[in-house]
Amino acid sequence: MSMAKVRVVQYGCGPMGCGVVRFAWQRPDIEIVGAIDMDKNLVGRDLGEVSGLSEKLRISISDDAGAVLSQTKPDLVLLITSSNVKRIYPQLEHCVKAGANVVSTCEELSYPYRKEPAVSAEVDKIAKANNVTVLATGVNPGFTMDTWPLFMTGVCQQVEQIRVRRIQNASDRRSSLQKKIGAGCTREEFDKRVASGTTGHTGLYESIAMIAGGLGWELDNITESIEPVIAKNQVKTNFVTVRPGQVAGVSQVGKGIRRGKELIILEFEQYVGTSSSDTVYITGTPNMEVVIKEGVQGDIATAAIIVNSAHRVVQALPGLITMKDLALVSALGADVE
Repeated sequence: MSMAKVRVVQYGCGPMGCGVVRFAWQRPDIEIVGAIDMDKNLVGRDLGEVSGLSEKLRISISDDAGAVLSQTKPDLVLLITSSNVKRIYPQLEHCVKAGANVVSTCEELSYPYRKEPAVSAEVDKIAKANNVTVLATGVNPGFTMDTWPLFMTGVCQQVEQIRVRRIQNASDRRSSLQKKIGAGCTREEFDKRVASGTTGHTGLYESIAMIAGGLGWELDNITESIEPVIAKNQVKTNFVTVRPGQVAGVSQVGKGIRRGKELIILEFEQYVGTSSSDTVYITGTPNMEVVIKEGVQGDIATAAIIVNSAHRVVQALPGLITMKDLALVSALGADVE
């Protein structure tokens, strides 16, 4: 079955944005028509070259978002610039008022209603006023620690608790991610980075809120903790050498609490020198334990779910939506010869 092409502008051409471009370029149902980034080192360069494609796309990266949006008139903007919802709001507003639907990787936008109710209401308002849809997604938040366990509860008659444990080996991930988890720093440096907000995973809070919203649980509190994972053995990646006693990465736990009971527990560990896995435990009727033995690879999965969401978002009702509201996202099957 053929589908009309979705005309896409890539907004944010860093490592993750380039990963999205590489996947979108392969898709017959996606047409990349423009690219935006504020990095002066990228402005004027060909998007295909920057993204590591085998050919140029004849699309120059521009720092003039208004010009790109008005000239290309995209159906959809892939907004991959920041984890902070207030920071991306001006960019988001610009896209929406240009009449473009938006899929973003902004973790705080994945389920912003509890933490940022005013921003959520404003995004929903301007999206509806311009007849477009706004979604934030990714692998986490967006799938492994919220959408996936929520979907699993569809075969349960009763749910008493959800626990998700995600362990990610960061050894083969991009340099910026290894830096973000503190790989190679001392415990003192780690604590300073956590205090400044430059180290640690964003999104556990939003994933807990999404699960609770999907199950109809009114939580009294959401708590989060973060600790370093200390290396016992030396680990060398393409970007850093982590020695015994140094920080290898992060261990974070988020909990959704109601009347003193921990209804939702999300355990996230990401560090160099481990093995990846994803596990969902549901206590209820029936009890379930579902494991992805080698885990969901973050960069591949994020690019996939962003691009795979394109048609669903363009077809969705206007407003701010989340993954629990969107029609089931699936891959485009390979041709059978």
